[in-house]
Amino acid sequence: MNKTVYICQNCGAHAPKLLGRCPQCGEWGTYTEEQVSSSSSVKSGSRVSPSFSAPQLLQHIEATDEQRIDMHNEELNRVLGGGLVPGSMVLIGGEPGIGKSTLALQVLMQMGERRTLYASGEESLRQLRLRAQRLAGNPENLYVLSETSLENILEQVKQIQPDIVVIDSIQTIGTQDIDSTIGSLSQVKECAARILAVAKESNIPFFIVGHINKEGSIAGPKVLEHIVDTVLQFEGDQHYMYRILRSQKNRFGSTSEIGIFEMRQDGLREVKNPSELLLSQNHEGLSGIAIAAAIEGLRPLMIEVQALVSTAAYGTPQRSSTGFDSRRLNMLLAVLEKRVGFRLPQKDVFLNIAGGLRVNDPAIDLAVLAAVLSSNMDIAIEQGICLTGEVGLAGEIRQVNRIEQRIAEAERLGFKKIIIPDGHKLPSQKRQIEVIPVRRVSEAFKELIIK
Repeated sequence: MNKTVYICQNCGAHAPKLLGRCPQCGEWGTYTEEQVSSSSSVKSGSRVSPSFSAPQLLQHIEATDEQRIDMHNEELNRVLGGGLVPGSMVLIGGEPGIGKSTLALQVLMQMGERRTLYASGEESLRQLRLRAQRLAGNPENLYVLSETSLENILEQVKQIQPDIVVIDSIQTIGTQDIDSTIGSLSQVKECAARILAVAKESNIPFFIVGHINKEGSIAGPKVLEHIVDTVLQFEGDQHYMYRILRSQKNRFGSTSEIGIFEMRQDGLREVKNPSELLLSQNHEGLSGIAIAAAIEGLRPLMIEVQALVSTAAYGTPQRSSTGFDSRRLNMLLAVLEKRVGFRLPQKDVFLNIAGGLRVNDPAIDLAVLAAVLSSNMDIAIEQGICLTGEVGLAGEIRQVNRIEQRIAEAERLGFKKIIIPDGHKLPSQKRQIEVIPVRRVSEAFKELIIK
C-alpha cells in the first residue's frame, strides 16, 4: 500500500502535508511530495547480511594488515591513506565541471591490469568513448555502462566481478523499491545503503560521484556522508588550472592529506612539487605581494599572497578576498589598525591567493598582513623573504605546527630569510636560510620593508 509523504530535500524531515518552511533546518521550498510503499520499506530494511548478525569478541578477531589497492596515482593514494581499501565506499564531491568524472575515468584507465567498471547515469557510451580518447591510459580491461537503474548496475557487477566500480553519479541512479523521482532524498539514501551492502559483501570497492549544492556541501541527505567510508572533496576554480583533492572523512587514513592536480587538455596531471609552480613568476619590485610558508595536509607549500589597498570610491569601503576567509581578513585588518596603528577606514582592501587555491592554514595570517601593509605603503617586500605565523587579537604572533618542515621547504626553494613566531625550539644545525623569530606584528614589519 502506498502513502503520500512530504520530505525535506535538505535535511530529510517528514511532514504529513506540504510546508513552505522546514521546521527542522529552516530552509524554504525544500519539501517535495513522495510516494512511499510500506511493503518496499520493510523489504529494503530487512536486507541484513547473515555474516554480520553474530557478535564476536574483539580480541578473538584476527588482525592482519589490509592489502590496499595501488591506484597508480600518488596524489590519490596519499589522500586515501596509502591506497584503496577493498570493500570500501568512497564519495567524491565537487562543483559542476571541476573534473570529478575526468578524475574517476582517468584513474580507471591507468589501472589497465585490473578489471574495472564505470557506470554512468549522465553520459551515453559514445560520450564516454569520446571523453576517454583524450585521456592517457590503457582502457583494455575497462568496462563502461550507461544505466540509471541500480538493480541493473548491481547485476552487471555480479556478472563482471570487477576489481573497482565507479558510479557517476549517485543522484542519477534510482531503485524500483522507492516510488519517488530519481535524485530525491529517499532514492539517494536507499541506493547508497544498497551499494554499501554490496561492497561489504563482495569486498569490491566503489567510487560514487556526488553533486554539491549551492552552499558547497554534498547534495542529498547528510546520512549519505555517514554511510560511506571516505568523503573526498574536489576543489578549485574553473578559471585556473590547479585542483585540490581534499579528504573530509576517512575511516582508513588521515583527513589532513590533500592531493594537487593540474587540469590539462589530456586530463589531470599530478603536481608533486606545487611550490615551484605557484612561485614561477618574478615579482621583484612590486608592492602588495608576500610569500607564506603554509602547510596543506601534510605537505609544505610556499604560497603567494597578493593584496591591493586603494582609496574607497564610494562611502563604504570594500573588503574582498579570494581563496581566504573574508571574516578572518576583517579580523586581521582590525588587528592592523588597533595594534600596529595603520588606519584603513576609507580604504578598499582586496586579497587574493595566487593560483586559485583556497588555503585554511592560519599560519598565513602574517603574510596577509604583510601584503596589505606593503600595498598600502606602496613599498615592495624584500626579495627572498617568506613568513609564517598565526596572528592573535592582541597583535602577538602565535606558534604554528611543523615549523621545521616549513623552514626546510623555504630553504630548498632558495629563500634567504624566513620570519617565524618566537618560542619554537629548533635543533641547532647549520642552515642556508636565516631564521628570524619575532613576537609581535610590529617586529615582523621592521624586518620586511626595503630600507
